[in-house]
Amino acid sequence: MDFHPQPTPGTARPWAFPAPERGTLDNGLTVLRCHRPGQQVVAVEVCLDAPLEAEPEGLDGVATIMARALSEGTDKHPAEEFAAELERCGATLDAHADHPGVRVSLEVPVSRLPKALGLLAEALRAPAFEPDEVERLVRNRLDEIPHETANPGRRAAKQLAKELFPSSLRVSRPRQGTEETVARIDAAAVRAFFEAHVRPATATAVIVGDLTGVDLDAVLGDSLGTWTGDKADPRPVPAVTADDTGRVVIVDRPGAVQTQLLIGRIGADRHDRVWPAQVLGTYCLGGTLTSRLDRVLREEKGYTYGVRAFGQVLLSAPDGSGAAMLAISGSVDTPNTGPALEDLWKVLRTLAAEGLTDAERDVAVQNLVGVAPLKYETAASVAATLADQVEQHLPDDYQAQLYVRLAETGTVEATAAVVGAFPVDRLVTVLVGDASQIEEPVKALGIGEVAVVSG
Repeated sequence: MDFHPQPTPGTARPWAFPAPERGTLDNGLTVLRCHRPGQQVVAVEVCLDAPLEAEPEGLDGVATIMARALSEGTDKHPAEEFAAELERCGATLDAHADHPGVRVSLEVPVSRLPKALGLLAEALRAPAFEPDEVERLVRNRLDEIPHETANPGRRAAKQLAKELFPSSLRVSRPRQGTEETVARIDAAAVRAFFEAHVRPATATAVIVGDLTGVDLDAVLGDSLGTWTGDKADPRPVPAVTADDTGRVVIVDRPGAVQTQLLIGRIGADRHDRVWPAQVLGTYCLGGTLTSRLDRVLREEKGYTYGVRAFGQVLLSAPDGSGAAMLAISGSVDTPNTGPALEDLWKVLRTLAAEGLTDAERDVAVQNLVGVAPLKYETAASVAATLADQVEQHLPDDYQAQLYVRLAETGTVEATAAVVGAFPVDRLVTVLVGDASQIEEPVKALGIGEVAVVSG
């Protein structure tokens, strides 16, 4: 019997995260463009300097409502017509607000790019903010809040932010506002926030895709180039302070069969030289199924379906200052909450005493660096990462250099970074579960003062 010859792999080609070309339109809008041959769906990300910290007192959530209202009609197209025009382009338009600012995202086939950018420019230049549409968005947001409160993971995140940060900092409060603050938002408040903070001079547009044959300068001039606004300096980024005194807060959920855990503190962000080593060490600790936490809590003990350790940037300033949330999250069955936390702390103490192994480091590098070309196959993934760099005031080649530094980071350096990121006596632990069953076992661990709050 004759078989077809077995295929052989080709020669590996060198890869690096793509570098954008930077420019500025006449209206002050910064533009990063990145030509990606073969990517016929173009991704556009617009970063607006409208951070949550800029929300007026008592109106937490107005940035979110404004972001959602950007696609609900303009001075030229009512809401339904605007949606229909986007559909005719085969485009999707989304927006969301976070601590660094508001992000508007557009995806469209390259053949329809001029039309779609024109619609995006309309939304940024003259959104309608009709009172009825804003009221509907407010009602929708109010309906979402009880569901988020009922979600153990979301409830744990809300409590951890409240515990870590002083109430004077916006990062201590829910990103999308509370029932009390959202209920106060109306069309006038949304328009006032828009007029105060949305302008091209402080915004950046990232455009990624196959731009072959596209006169992008002309297309931008006819679309985003028509957006006008006052000149203004970017807003200063507030310093982030936190109280990471080791302690435990139990959010009581009587009858809960599982305990949601979230353990965190703040640490170095991407401007710090330790970040690559911190990423590598954190991945070894809890980045995948083969990490130490999963190996002990999931494979050996069967307490959980998975526990993850991660670092998430909160705010970064142009001067290089900033902070990231460093956290461990997961869920365990209620009777084993105490034993699971005891074993988790043992993992952290063993890591500090013995360090990572070269094998763990090698697997982490392979997983983080080796799969990067797959992670950035789409234009949208590249555009989102470039937009993150803009919001975090990082150089355009940051991501490319990060992979180089990850590959160069040694085992000792990664160990020192992750041990420094998760010191056993400086972690705030939030548990969402049945306090009557887990309070005493947790107190017996001696990992900090234990308090119980209502769920």
